[in-house]
Amino acid sequence: MFTNLSLRLRIFLFFAFLAGSTSLLAIGGLTLGYVRLGEDHALSAFVIAGVIAVLAIVALTTWIWVLFDENVARPVERLAADMRARAHADVDEDIDHAPAKYLGDLGTAAAAVTHNLTETRNAMAMAVGRETARLSLEKSRLETLLAEVPDGVLFCTPDHSVVLYNARAVEILGHTEALGLNRPVRHLLMPGPILQAYSRLLEAGQTEGADILCATRRGARLLEARIRLLYLEGQETKGPGYVLSLRDVSKDLKVHAERATLLNRLIAAAEDALPALPEPRKAALAETVADVAARKSATDTAWWPMEVLPLGDLGAALRARLARKDVALSVDLPDRRVRADGYAVTRLMERLCLGWSGHGAKGFVLRVTQMGDEALTLSLESAAPMPGRADLDAWLAVPLSPGFASFTGGDVETTHGTRVTLGDGAEGRAALQFSLPLAFPRQTLPARAMQYDFDLLHAELPAALSDAPLSKLNFVIFDTETTGLNPQVDEICQIAAVRVVNGRVRPQERFDMLVDPGRKIPAASTAVHHITNEMVEGAPSVQEALARFHRFADNNVLVAHNAPFDMAFLQRREAEIGLRFDQPILDTVLFSAILFGQSAEHTLDALCDRLAITIPEEDRHTAIGDAIGTAAAFAKMIPMMEAAELPSLGATIKAFDRHARLIGHLN
Repeated sequence: MFTNLSLRLRIFLFFAFLAGSTSLLAIGGLTLGYVRLGEDHALSAFVIAGVIAVLAIVALTTWIWVLFDENVARPVERLAADMRARAHADVDEDIDHAPAKYLGDLGTAAAAVTHNLTETRNAMAMAVGRETARLSLEKSRLETLLAEVPDGVLFCTPDHSVVLYNARAVEILGHTEALGLNRPVRHLLMPGPILQAYSRLLEAGQTEGADILCATRRGARLLEARIRLLYLEGQETKGPGYVLSLRDVSKDLKVHAERATLLNRLIAAAEDALPALPEPRKAALAETVADVAARKSATDTAWWPMEVLPLGDLGAALRARLARKDVALSVDLPDRRVRADGYAVTRLMERLCLGWSGHGAKGFVLRVTQMGDEALTLSLESAAPMPGRADLDAWLAVPLSPGFASFTGGDVETTHGTRVTLGDGAEGRAALQFSLPLAFPRQTLPARAMQYDFDLLHAELPAALSDAPLSKLNFVIFDTETTGLNPQVDEICQIAAVRVVNGRVRPQERFDMLVDPGRKIPAASTAVHHITNEMVEGAPSVQEALARFHRFADNNVLVAHNAPFDMAFLQRREAEIGLRFDQPILDTVLFSAILFGQSAEHTLDALCDRLAITIPEEDRHTAIGDAIGTAAAFAKMIPMMEAAELPSLGATIKAFDRHARLIGHLN
């Protein structure tokens, strides 16, 4: 029961118990004496004696408790906090054991232990440093190679979060707040083609990868991508991660598609003009048209990103998509592979089925009608009446999905060098048919050994976030500068943040924005944070800034120094921006109170001094400077919290409840 109480509180309760029990004993003794004496006129004397005795006992006990608290309990608490800081937060300064002068040799012994610990740690650090230097050299070489790769590169976890990206990926995807370590890929790219290709490769156990086409969330630009699974030795996750190489092909594909369309129109016009020409010219032109058409057909699909995939995977993907819309599909496909854009072809067939089901079709059959040496013909069949050509053309003119707004079923025909036709299926069914080129086995080289050191690939958080270790969570440490200290009337004029991922500060992943508060900044506030009215002129509004910060902080635990103050400014605008900051929120003030005791000073400067963190004077009282300083302090306190048996998010929040009144005093 008492083990969760602080040392000073337990000592106070001990002295309170001592005073109470001694007083009761004194009262009991006086009562017994009065009873034995048996004279009524002596009662007042005994009462006075009892009161004096109780007051004397309480006064003496209180005096002794104050001396004990000041010279024993408080120095012991401070000594323990100092030792914890030097054991877990890389503080190398010697312990000041002067306040522990009444503790005998305990202060000097603690100083000696921490000094020896520092020397041992330094010796170990030198040994580790040599190995780290070697690893850093290999890391720098890897970074150099990645920087020279002309394609954008994303390394992703099995749950589709980013653990590595290169500079070219930033250029391709744009300088967006959604790009960062341990951030979801779905915030950057339309996930459909990636998820479908990942599932297909995972089920087949393929390591050679697949070529796919995907679109960016912002701007809907088309990217040619190659996805390859990463089967890493010693991985602890349930499935493999994967690498995505990206190339922006929006302009190239548009040019190629336009050329193909123009050539088709030119060939069709020439064929229409043939009958009206005289025989010599007619034969020559017919030969030229036939040659151009044959050569064009051979190159129709060479420029479009294609993958080799089994026909069964196409059928399974289509059946799964239609099942979600309560449309039945029977698949009868041979064990052959085709060369196609799997996602585009699947969405094309889904579009045809949904369009046809709107005209009375209830169930479908997917089969192969013709198998040639170079291509096969897929037949999508139904017992419903044959749709008209006008209906088919209308279905082909619809975009495949919102993420591919400019890419229709007709574009799939063009890119695959095929055409959807009306035909007759088996057993009297009507059919929509189109051809796909066959793919033939190719020699594959054995997978190369992968060298890696990405801790995020090995970490799986528990289902309950409260059980997650602090060192494994993702944090956004933020700070605001405001026009004043009243969240009800004042406004933000700067907001900045940095990420802490896997227990390490990521200063490159930062959010730093001046904000137009929509009102004048008082001179007294400018004197503190040095932000002037001229500096915020033309800056984003508070609503825009908070919406962008929400994207930066999404799916991360928020951390601030005196968080209620900053959160009041954010939460006040939630209704206006249509977003909520509903993630867990931690406060470094309460971290400091837990680790160093409530009697210590808990300002950001005091906390940084204890942890040997220096914030440059020019960055102090700027949002980004204070955010980086808070992040550095927070990262150092994570192992200290683990040593204090508060390793998880849930345990930390429970501990916060015992110190909540401290925040009220600060505000």
